Amino acid sequence: MLTLRDTPGNPVPPGGTVMAVGTSDDCTLRAAHWPPTTRTCKGTVCLLQGRAEFIEKYYETVRELRGRGFAVVAFDWRGQGESDRRVDDPRKGHVAHFDDYRRDLKAIEDVVLVPLMPDPQVCLAHSMGGCVALTGALEGWLPFRRIVTVAPMLSIRMVRWPALSALLSRAFQRLGFGSRYIPGGSAVSIATKPYPGNRLSRDPARYARNAAAAEAVGAGAVGDPTIAWTAAAFRAIARLADPRVPPRIAVPTLIVAAGADPVCGTPAAERFAARLKTGHILVLPDARHEILSERDAIRADFWAAFDAFVPGSSVSGRPREAEPRSAMVETA
Repeated sequence: MLTLRDTPGNPVPPGGTVMAVGTSDDCTLRAAHWPPTTRTCKGTVCLLQGRAEFIEKYYETVRELRGRGFAVVAFDWRGQGESDRRVDDPRKGHVAHFDDYRRDLKAIEDVVLVPLMPDPQVCLAHSMGGCVALTGALEGWLPFRRIVTVAPMLSIRMVRWPALSALLSRAFQRLGFGSRYIPGGSAVSIATKPYPGNRLSRDPARYARNAAAAEAVGAGAVGDPTIAWTAAAFRAIARLADPRVPPRIAVPTLIVAAGADPVCGTPAAERFAARLKTGHILVLPDARHEILSERDAIRADFWAAFDAFVPGSSVSGRPREAEPRSAMVETA
């Protein structure tokens, strides 16, 4: 049975519903949704996680969104959290292609967003989730009226020679090694590594909280990615790097980038935002990659930008009319 885990100082937000959502290719995702804690509802915010993340990591964000009047949807992408794996080792961060994430989001749309959640619906997407959201907006299948993306994965700074790494990952995948860890990779979650020198946050308390959550979810906090995931990520990044792409995105977009991000390149996000016709960017100078797990002052700047960009609406408060669906739902 799918559950949400409590850890000291990071309790499960009350009043939520945990669900198992089936995709079109028979993958089961863990999802959860909560109503707002205010008297009126402004709409729904759907959280799109970064690579190797899990619902438990976003409890604080869930509480803050609910207090702002939003219903919240959170789910684990396939290959991480408590969602299904396609490889034997559950610690491997693996998908064969980023189209798998499109299937995941389509299932969440059909089973959760359309029948259950109030309009207007927007997404709050971190890192890899931002890459997926921007790709969906480009291709026309993203089911949200607005995008807020935090430190989007538009380049990968941890790789010294990205062009060579992209070429090698594709070559090794063709040779049948796609399900193996990247060279030097391991099952250790980045969230559980020592705080000194970490790439994610300058807030030791929130870093420790996330590390405890990662320990609690066990294999849900996956380790390094596979060669196939890496090849797919480089393909998605290369596509979005085309200067002709941003002007084709019609969904209003706010990019909040981290000025001290050692994971995803902020200059790439700035170039992308400069070409958007309906986009804005805010760079938070002292922030590392996980802005939502940063110090209070940095997070306050983020929420000020969010509140200005996503005012919501207290008029609707009703789900959209449901469409025919084939995915299965189980209530935990």
